[in-house]
Amino acid sequence: MRVERIVVDNDTGIDDALALAYLCSLDHVQIEAVTSTPGNVDVEQVAANNRALLNLCGKPEVPVLIGAREPLEIPLVTTPETHGSQGVGYATLPDPGSGPSASNDAADYWIKAARANPGELTVLLTAPLTNFALALRREPKLPCLLRKVVIMGGAFYYQGNTTPTAEWNTHVDPHAAKEVFAAYTTAAEQGLESEKLPIVCSLDTTERFEMQPEFLTKLAEEAGCDEPELVLASDAEGTLSKASSPLVRYLSDALRFYFEFHRHYDQGYIAHVHDYFAAGVAAGTLDYETRPATIDVETESQLLFGTTIADFRGLWGKPANAHVVSHNDPQAGFEELVRGLGALARKVATDS
Repeated sequence: MRVERIVVDNDTGIDDALALAYLCSLDHVQIEAVTSTPGNVDVEQVAANNRALLNLCGKPEVPVLIGAREPLEIPLVTTPETHGSQGVGYATLPDPGSGPSASNDAADYWIKAARANPGELTVLLTAPLTNFALALRREPKLPCLLRKVVIMGGAFYYQGNTTPTAEWNTHVDPHAAKEVFAAYTTAAEQGLESEKLPIVCSLDTTERFEMQPEFLTKLAEEAGCDEPELVLASDAEGTLSKASSPLVRYLSDALRFYFEFHRHYDQGYIAHVHDYFAAGVAAGTLDYETRPATIDVETESQLLFGTTIADFRGLWGKPANAHVVSHNDPQAGFEELVRGLGALARKVATDS
């Protein structure tokens, strides 16, 4: 596979952590930097989570940057009930320290990196789109300079997970999402190639990636753990993993919290791992199909605030500004995730 040079922007976050660990497992992926956006937790905690996880995954050299510290126009609302007070459930890691970072902020980094490497970089956005919107404000040519953009966000003709119609990432900063899609509408009108339009992984397809606790049993086996990893719905809440693999232990403790959260909201003892699917799209390892659409975001209506709207039929008379994922293969995706994370867990154990 071709080398994929990826800039990750996240708000880590349990499923963000899973996605980042997966990217670290791929030999053909070169993570250029991880930029941190406020969302699931405040941005300083996001950056600390990213540095700690990169250290665990054997990638301490990857720069971690901070950009915006709040949404563009509204106060930040975090989700301790969904991801825990530190963003990664029950998982804990040593203080990562300051780690490598660039002297500029996230948006400036993207612009400089894209200008220096035109057509080479993929941007994976699994957080509110605040940082990306700021970068587009400063460099409107960014859509032409990037190779690919993958966005986890939105819900189209599908129940929202934050309000009845709105998905979490978009609802946190709908003004940023609106600016991003407006920028791509302008770029499309100016002749931007179709393959450079964002690939949008919305709830319609990411919620098909419904992880069962048995995934962790398979992962521990693949990782060569000494004992089976059993995460059971009957366990006391907050039960911590005793897996011999540090990576399996970390992911198990994070995901257990996520399983419990979904159960609290009557969805069963499962976890929707939205961001992993988006990471697989960015890395080119997962199969999917898309439909072109023109996307906009509602920012005025109190009832529909943060709702994403996709015009698949050209009724607005505007060019497509995105490709919305319409089909994926969760079974193959989970098999790929077990292989990738299992190999990384073995490598981490050998190197430590």
